[in-house]
Amino acid sequence: LSAIHLENMLKLAQLGVTVMPAAPGFYHQPQSIDDLVDFVVARILDHLQLSQELQPRWGYDPSAATREES
Repeated sequence: LSAIHLENMLKLAQLGVTVMPAAPGFYHQPQSIDDLVDFVVARILDHLQLSQELQPRWGYDPSAATREES
C-alpha cells in the first residue's frame, strides 16, 4: 500500500469506518482459491455478526463448545 492509501485508510478509521482489506490467511493451509475466498467472506460475516459455517470464528475452539455442552 502506498502512503496515499495508508493516509486515506487512517482518515476513514478516524471517522469510525472499519478498514478490512481482503487479505486471506494462509495458516489454515488453503487448498484452493475457493478456500481463500471463503476465509475472507467468513471474516466479513463474523465482523457483521452474521452466522456462517465457512470457517471457525476467530479465536473460537469448536472442541471447547462440545465439552461445555456435554
